Amino acid sequence: MRREVRRKKIYAGARLRRLRETRGIAQAELARRLAISASYLNQIENDHRPLTSANLESLCAIFGVEPDYFSDAEDLRHAADLREVSGDPFFGDRLVSPAEAEAAVRSSPQVVSRFLQLYRAWQTLNEENAALRRLEQDANVAEAVTPALPYDEVRDWVQSRRNYFDGLDRAGEELAEAQNFNSDTMKESLRNYLHRQHAIDVVTFSGLSEKGLVWQFDRGAKRLLVAAETTPQQQSFALAHVIGLLEQKAQIAKLVQTAGLTSDEARSLARIALANYFAGALILPYGRFLSEAQSVRYDIEKLRGRFGVTFEQVCHRLSTLQRPRASGIPFWFLKVDIAGNVLKRSSAARFQFARSGGSCPLWNVHHSFTQPGSLLVQLARTPDGITYLSIAKTVGAEATSYLARPRAVAVGLGCEIDYADRTVYATGLDLANHDIADPIGPGCRTCERPDCRHRSLPPLGKKLDVGSDERGVIPYRIEGES
Repeated sequence: MRREVRRKKIYAGARLRRLRETRGIAQAELARRLAISASYLNQIENDHRPLTSANLESLCAIFGVEPDYFSDAEDLRHAADLREVSGDPFFGDRLVSPAEAEAAVRSSPQVVSRFLQLYRAWQTLNEENAALRRLEQDANVAEAVTPALPYDEVRDWVQSRRNYFDGLDRAGEELAEAQNFNSDTMKESLRNYLHRQHAIDVVTFSGLSEKGLVWQFDRGAKRLLVAAETTPQQQSFALAHVIGLLEQKAQIAKLVQTAGLTSDEARSLARIALANYFAGALILPYGRFLSEAQSVRYDIEKLRGRFGVTFEQVCHRLSTLQRPRASGIPFWFLKVDIAGNVLKRSSAARFQFARSGGSCPLWNVHHSFTQPGSLLVQLARTPDGITYLSIAKTVGAEATSYLARPRAVAVGLGCEIDYADRTVYATGLDLANHDIADPIGPGCRTCERPDCRHRSLPPLGKKLDVGSDERGVIPYRIEGES
């Protein structure tokens, strides 16, 4: 028998109050429409009471919004970011507590958002100044390191949309259904479509890989060169991406224009990300893919076989299935290299990713490099007490020559344990016993676990006890640790 999904209580007072005031509805009038007392509504708006399921349904109907509008997932992400930023030595030696951060986000979300934006801009200027000083000190340095702020900005924006863009998703699905694209002949179908609809010839070319390119579009010659060394799945994705650039240009431009991005680099990255999103929606149409995913209990290997795509493509698509009233499991998705650098990340769940430093070494996504090609399953509990089902596997093409040195990467996919029994990966696991979960964190710099013997760095904002009378596995104790 499938267990009931335990829903966290929703405290959404600030969001409800802002929405009510924006629509010009008095508190007493809204209380009347909800069939509750004004005092009860006042308690909800001051976070003294959570929203009930009935109230949530009524509010969505009254204001014409989706239930996700009242979700606290975005608030929790901002609270985690605020706590991490507060650990900067510039602000002193006291880290903002989880309760303080959550209270600040609930009461003044726009202020917190703008503070975080200001801090990142200040951080970028510091990095630029440091790079300039290094240039002055070393005449042999060719160029300064470009700050990664545009990537962070775009990643935050995609995250704020829960990694779902309805217009692009539906456009990809409609085109796939209208053209009757089939996974068995996807590459040829997309090639023929580009030639037929846009007079673009697709040519496989062996010289691109030497330049570090997967594909190259010559607009003047109306020719798309695709690296001969790439897999059929990569080639299909490249063709779908170009179709998105050509046919969804207006929609992509509108989304980028309204995103509030602050630099040309960020806007360019956003356009690439949106074209990639469309490509995924075209190759893996929402309705058909979700139906198949549910029928095979989200078995990634079965899905990649049925749709003729890669393991990574399936994982990424699973993290985007958040269509209103037709959603899949809210997964988080991660892609890392062997050094622990995060290459991609997104989350439709409450899972928190650290912005600085490496991620937790206890996480199975790092262990996967010791067992290449094997799929690892893990129950993991984060410091906020939430347990996740996490799977990880190395991905990537094999070397085409002795000197090729292929990139070693791994992907991770996970969901809260309340959804785990909907997946094949819960088979044989004791989901009721949360004590068997591995204690992981977002990264040593922001993880407050005082007794972790796997630490590489002390947590931000914590005083250390480095007394010489005793020595543990790590050369310090966190002050206040019992």
